[in-house]
Amino acid sequence: MVKRKIIIASHNKLAFGLKETLGYITGDVSQVVEISAYLDNTPVADEIAAALADVSADDEVLVLTDLLGGSVNQAFFPYLNREHFHVITGMNLPVLLSLALQPTDTYLDAATIHQAIAEAREQLAYVNDVVAAMAIDEDDE
Repeated sequence: MVKRKIIIASHNKLAFGLKETLGYITGDVSQVVEISAYLDNTPVADEIAAALADVSADDEVLVLTDLLGGSVNQAFFPYLNREHFHVITGMNLPVLLSLALQPTDTYLDAATIHQAIAEAREQLAYVNDVVAAMAIDEDDE
């Protein structure tokens, strides 16, 4: 059994909201930590260090951040060389759910993470066009 910690990190309260929603849907966020950066004077690096304080070398860490190249995302760069440490940016609920619900009988691999990201991208849609396409399909019948 792999011990997997999920860190959701963002500017302001986006991470808090995603963790709350994840808990509402899954019922279990015991291994999830949220970092809502810049709400007080605590440096992001200190918040990350605190979140990782109980992580051993054998543990897996899955980090989801809000903006590629943003300060919160960049604060995780020093940890990228750790084994079983994954950082995903542009987080959204579909990718968080997909990865949070992965079995813990083995470590996540890059293919699984890439698949979760691809599936989450499919959830990003302009609904006006989706509904319009559905109306056209119904007219064909």
